[in-house]
Amino acid sequence: MSDTSGPEGIPAATIVIFRNNPAGGPPEVLMTVRSRNMVFAGGMAVFPGGRVDPADFALGEIVAGDAGLTADEAGHQIAAIRETLEETGLALGLVGEITAQSAAEARAMLEEKGELAPVLEAFGWSLDFDQIVPFARWFPKNENIPRVYDTRFYLANLGTGAVDIEVDATENTHLFWTTAQDALDKAERGEIKLIFPTRRNLERLALFSSFEEARAQAEAIPVKTIVPKVDATSGKPMLTILEDAGYPVTSELLETVARG
Repeated sequence: MSDTSGPEGIPAATIVIFRNNPAGGPPEVLMTVRSRNMVFAGGMAVFPGGRVDPADFALGEIVAGDAGLTADEAGHQIAAIRETLEETGLALGLVGEITAQSAAEARAMLEEKGELAPVLEAFGWSLDFDQIVPFARWFPKNENIPRVYDTRFYLANLGTGAVDIEVDATENTHLFWTTAQDALDKAERGEIKLIFPTRRNLERLALFSSFEEARAQAEAIPVKTIVPKVDATSGKPMLTILEDAGYPVTSELLETVARG
């Protein structure tokens, strides 16, 4: 189920942003509801993220060696950092003199320039990949779907989370903090819609009582490319994933799967 042969997917990066729960209990994660006009996952609740741009890979080529990463991986992590600032206004994976005002100004500049490098130079910031934790990689290949994303998922932690967030209204309609289990419960009640990878990742995130627990599991289980497969051996077609990638639920009836 980890076969990655065949057509290449569109490279993408998604980030699961944690914060301490203001009410106590399990940590909260940041989710966004995508605009219904979006081609991919329109109207669905997802984690912030998007495709990796050529400028992300170009910057990755420059910084990869010092960061101990491949240029490809650095490009994906840069995309996760850029998309977070663009979609939420949060400056994660960055170090320097960062305030609410400078983050807002950087976000505006990013929207104008379309790439992260000039923003870093203008504000005197640098990348801090230690804040970004590789978590998963999903590549739901399907010959019948023209736009297939090969998406790397990352974790990051805000700690107290005492920061403002503001939705990017061009791609998303709503930003909200939720525990993983509450998001799953909302989906069961029909309050939000989840595509297959998001549901499986929320089930995995619901296992953790802290960001530290999530980070420990992510570091203990090597990231494997998950390519969901249809298994009809039980009589009813099931969409299945790897059994050893850290996910508590590894199959779902194909007829109930929501796709992007």
